[in-house]
Amino acid sequence: MAAITDLSGRVAVVTGGTRGVGAGVARALLEAGAEVVTCARRPADQPVEAAGRTARFLPVDLRDGDAVAAFFARVSAEYGRLDVLVNNAGGTPYRPLREGGAARHSRVVELNLLAPLTASLAACEQMRSRPGGGSIVMIGSVSGSRPSPGSAAYGAAKAGLENLARSMAVEWAPDIRVNTLVLGMVRTELSHLHYGDERGIEAVARTVPLGRLADPAEVGDACVFLASERAAYISGASLLVHGGGERPAFLDAAAGD
Repeated sequence: MAAITDLSGRVAVVTGGTRGVGAGVARALLEAGAEVVTCARRPADQPVEAAGRTARFLPVDLRDGDAVAAFFARVSAEYGRLDVLVNNAGGTPYRPLREGGAARHSRVVELNLLAPLTASLAACEQMRSRPGGGSIVMIGSVSGSRPSPGSAAYGAAKAGLENLARSMAVEWAPDIRVNTLVLGMVRTELSHLHYGDERGIEAVARTVPLGRLADPAEVGDACVFLASERAAYISGASLLVHGGGERPAFLDAAAGD
């Protein structure tokens, strides 16, 4: 991807960019030439590196509006610009709706919907003041468009995030483009928490038409594209990065009769 998209001189922020999908996104942006700042509440055990360069880490609690505004103002002041925001931070534990109570489910919505809204508002204030504006990429999920038992609050938040991105794309045009990457299953260091051991991961991978889970680097490549001039006329879009989706269950049921 770096061969056809050059982000040299651009400054990008990746929330939750210290591991998993976020680290893959940060590496892809580094390889494309961007200066990359990652943020989370705590730093990773190892710095995120690629192409002989290292992403900078700054701590911030994305649920704290004042801290988030100060974070983006600092990035803009120290680098002289802000071009790209990838709203990656999020996730959820497995928790049926009747377990945990409304407060715990609300925290899932806060992390996966309200935190990206808070970050985007703060980034917008920095992006809109410079020529060329900027690009915001939301990391969405197929859970936002299908039933998500055990992660219903997460699915609802991701559905809201996709709609939020479309509204932002209209309100903030033409200065800022806003798009969503709708992810399917991605293989990360935490995959075993969702799919079990290696056999479980392989079994789940066989349900994907392309026969495997995505690599974080492939999500990163899609982010680089949406952040680049190659996507200059793309805004308010949802790009599916899910390997073809899920094989319809009725096909296997019919084959078994």
